Amino acid sequence: MLDNTTKQKINTLRDILVGKVSDPKSQVEQITIALFYKFMEDMDNELIHDLGVEAKFFSGEYAKYSWRNLFAPSLSGEDMLNLYREAVEKMEENPNIPSAFRDIFKRAYLPYNDPATLRMFLKVIDDGFHYSHSEMLGDAFEYLLSILGTQGDAGQFRTPRHIIDFVAACVNPQKGDVICDPACGTAGFVIAAYKHILKQNTKTNTGDLLSAEDKKKLAQNLIGLDIDPMMVKLALANMYLHGFNDPHIYEYDSLTSEDKWDDTYDVVLANPPFMTPKGGIRPHKRFTTQANKAEVLFVDLISSHLTANGRAGIIVPNGIVATTQTAYKKLRKILVDDSLIAVVSLPA
Repeated sequence: MLDNTTKQKINTLRDILVGKVSDPKSQVEQITIALFYKFMEDMDNELIHDLGVEAKFFSGEYAKYSWRNLFAPSLSGEDMLNLYREAVEKMEENPNIPSAFRDIFKRAYLPYNDPATLRMFLKVIDDGFHYSHSEMLGDAFEYLLSILGTQGDAGQFRTPRHIIDFVAACVNPQKGDVICDPACGTAGFVIAAYKHILKQNTKTNTGDLLSAEDKKKLAQNLIGLDIDPMMVKLALANMYLHGFNDPHIYEYDSLTSEDKWDDTYDVVLANPPFMTPKGGIRPHKRFTTQANKAEVLFVDLISSHLTANGRAGIIVPNGIVATTQTAYKKLRKILVDDSLIAVVSLPA
């Protein structure tokens, strides 16, 4: 459960950034980068204090970028700005940090040049957040992601939490299932599937009925794909904060690339982006339904990638149910013939 203090701190970070970074998506990226920068310092400190070993993440040529060095009294505001900018731009090359972290820092940059804003921003991060795999921190990050709202230009819509949970409950993923969201956004459906499985396998403590082998297999079986590098970055961060050290989230164009076409899944949960660009999408030729509309192609793709006993829960626009164009009618026939279970209407 997200506590009000943490929620207020996230809102404060947004308030600090809003004058310099107006786009909510960019605000979330900047907060994510700063949080993980701070978390690396926290983890290094745990190694030093608890195990008596040297810092791991900020070592060698990267030692000068340690979070603590940003707050050195000798640094002017301009020096702090330059050190932070250089650090976030170089961190994706740091060989000492997990690959998931390098992906989070991929193509990272500081989009403003105001030392006072940066100092205020980093001070809130420094005072308010400490690394942990706790549920609280995962909930805090989910709240941060909730501010993304609707990204209309990309046809992306953040799915409300209660709808995600409803779809996951209906589809009922199991611990041995291979689970995928081919347009995963910030990994909301992937994490919902994970939480659903944990709940199913709890007697006293969360997930206590899962063996170590079950947990290892579950971590390997949760897969997210997205075309948007920013969404991949946020999904990786979200998964990491929910306890996945090596999340299987990949940048991938599900509609035009054939690289993963032969992969199949026991469960697919998705709310794909359904905005079709001008001129249509140019998919490859392996789709069952030849079309250039995103909603037709995504539903076709999902139905084509289920195992023999696979099942899916997909949020679709009403056109999939009602439009009379040939591609839509063909798709509906395929779905009905191939064991469509239900259509659930979601009024505004």
